[in-house]
Amino acid sequence: MNFNKAFVLGNVTRDPELRTTPSGQSVASFGIATNRIWKSQSGERQKSAEFHNVVAWGRLAEICQKPCSSARAVRVWAREVRVEKRLKKPETNR
Repeated sequence: MNFNKAFVLGNVTRDPELRTTPSGQSVASFGIATNRIWKSQSGERQKSAEFHNVVAWGRLAEICQKPCSSARAVRVWAREVRVEKRLKKPETNR
């Protein structure tokens, strides 16, 4: 059995952008940042952030537009997760 779900709790990084497909379906997209804090082996406090792109469809897209504004804490339960791998360009010697 396969299970492709995610629960993300973080802060909105950009206000939802609501648009409509040619068939009339609503689509909203916005970003969420999650923070991670830990101590290194030397005892120093470390921080890192992960950024997630969220896409909501239909009635949910219209609902997301109002309460989701930048810096507001939100939680997202996703039923389908897609991971995009971004490769860094190799550095060139000049």
